[in-house]
Amino acid sequence: MIPISDNLRSDKQPIVNYWLIGINILIFLWQLKLELSGELGNFVNHWGVVPAQLTTAINNALLINPAAWLVVVGRLFSLVFGLFLHGSFSQILGNLLFLWVFGKSVENILGHRRYLGLYLIAGVLTVIAQVLVEPSLRVPVIGANGAVAAILGAYVMRFPKTKIDTVLPLILIYIPIQLPAYFYAFWWFVQQLFYGIGSLNIPPVGVNQPSLAYWMQFVGLLIGAGYMRISPGLSHK
Repeated sequence: MIPISDNLRSDKQPIVNYWLIGINILIFLWQLKLELSGELGNFVNHWGVVPAQLTTAINNALLINPAAWLVVVGRLFSLVFGLFLHGSFSQILGNLLFLWVFGKSVENILGHRRYLGLYLIAGVLTVIAQVLVEPSLRVPVIGANGAVAAILGAYVMRFPKTKIDTVLPLILIYIPIQLPAYFYAFWWFVQQLFYGIGSLNIPPVGVNQPSLAYWMQFVGLLIGAGYMRISPGLSHK
């Protein structure tokens, strides 16, 4: 199922949503350039979140050398920057499609600053949850999955029964249908199974390999739904 539009009216331009989509696209184009030059592996392994590297840096800072906190700060920056890296065409297309369809309405009711804050904070907290679950994982965990899941969670909490214009692809036939928003809280995790399609060449071990850590992006969905639930005047009416 491919979501197309929710047809909800907005009284303001989703400027932050446009910027987030644009930045993700520009960085992905930069990744393609690095792949052609053979530099993508080093780039992603340095700027993406590798749980084992982050936990090792923190342990060294706590137990060995306080100056190692400089390394930790650098690793912590990857928690944010890694949200804008993607490992495949299907991953970035899926994330940005969901952001396009669901993000504009969430930004409309939250406002620009709170929307950006939800996106970044939920994305970072999701990655932290991934690190805590598998601290020895040596495969980079990258992508906006957790952040987009938070936006989806907020949307479903606020507009659970809103009809989403959807295209159902059946080989060469595309059937237009409408599905309730809450369906996509389920479908979000189904489509993760296809995010390996069109993978970039990221040596030595690739990225986002199936593991418990990768599926911890469910945290993002809960953060988005929880934020919408507890925020005065923003819960479902």
